[in-house]
Amino acid sequence: MNLTVRTEPESGERRVAATPDSVRHLVGVGLSVAVEKGAGLGAGYFDADYAAAGATLVNSVDLTKTEVLLHVRPLRAVDVKKLPKTAITVGLGSPASNLAVVDELRKRGVTSFALELVPRISRAQSMDALTSQALVSGYRCVLEAAIRLPRFFPLYMTAAGTIPPASVVVLGAGVAGLQAIATAKRLGAKVSAYDVRAASADEVRSMGGTFITLELETADGAGGYATELAADRAQRQQELLAPYLAQADVIITTAAIPGRPAPRLVTKDMLTGMRDGSVIVDLAAESGGNVEGSKPGQDVAIALPSGGSITLVGMKDAPSTMAHDASRLYARNVSNLIALMTVDGRVTPDFTDEVVDGACLTRDGTVNHAQTREAIAALTPSQKAVK
Repeated sequence: MNLTVRTEPESGERRVAATPDSVRHLVGVGLSVAVEKGAGLGAGYFDADYAAAGATLVNSVDLTKTEVLLHVRPLRAVDVKKLPKTAITVGLGSPASNLAVVDELRKRGVTSFALELVPRISRAQSMDALTSQALVSGYRCVLEAAIRLPRFFPLYMTAAGTIPPASVVVLGAGVAGLQAIATAKRLGAKVSAYDVRAASADEVRSMGGTFITLELETADGAGGYATELAADRAQRQQELLAPYLAQADVIITTAAIPGRPAPRLVTKDMLTGMRDGSVIVDLAAESGGNVEGSKPGQDVAIALPSGGSITLVGMKDAPSTMAHDASRLYARNVSNLIALMTVDGRVTPDFTDEVVDGACLTRDGTVNHAQTREAIAALTPSQKAVK
């Protein structure tokens, strides 16, 4: 059975859905892999290495003849319309924000797997792309802050005087947040963090951070994620966090709730007490932003009452900025899921397997994922229309 990997069509996306290492893995379970020439160049993977790993290099990908398509970014409607009904797709799907395209996958009869839907259970950890890409994002956020902050991160004791360490506050202690804590600590900063989930305090401390304790009840949701807060609860959280943020040199926000806009954690009013030159990095800028005023892919200067300013960094395509290692991890997530579904050299999904069924977005002309199915059912005909 032939698997196809192409250059990602999304502008600025440098990741690739398979690397030479993952191609070896896939060939080893009896599959053949066709890679579009140049598909891995943005991530630093070369055609010769794919060929050496056992891939067949092709000048272009004909989606109308695709058996299994591996992809990074969610598919576009124009691509879905070219796929045969026997096709299988594996990649990120963003079903909550891509409902019309999911409905098109259903109508085409395509069997699609969205890596965001992989169950968060022990034996599926090697297929968990959300975790692997969040690891990259959390690391990158700290680097973006460090290069913009006009001060050192670590403590320095010199003959000319002592320079105190930077104070970093991380909001959201999921995988990205914990990696941000660890990276900031390695750079020598003094780090504190907050999250609404009960287990977060121990996780923050395990990374060397100080947990910020607020007099608020926890908000744990399914799958290790937080639940959305009521308006009054969210406002109270902002009020209690404000003094901690005013003392920070760097704020990094990483909070997200799957299928919903990013929770608003920080308002512009909360930042007015910060020092001139301080930096805020909003990892959730693409999904609505944790910080008021953040814009994906842009730096926004926020004026302070003192006459100075602070920099608000809206992250965009964070994993793609470190495409080599992000692709290394992502491609292995993909190949592990494919290997689980491969029998005698063919991708044959066993939907009695909770991992396979959980990751499946569409199959047999239906939307397999219940929440997405309900959301599509609520759409109007014009909302379902795709170009």
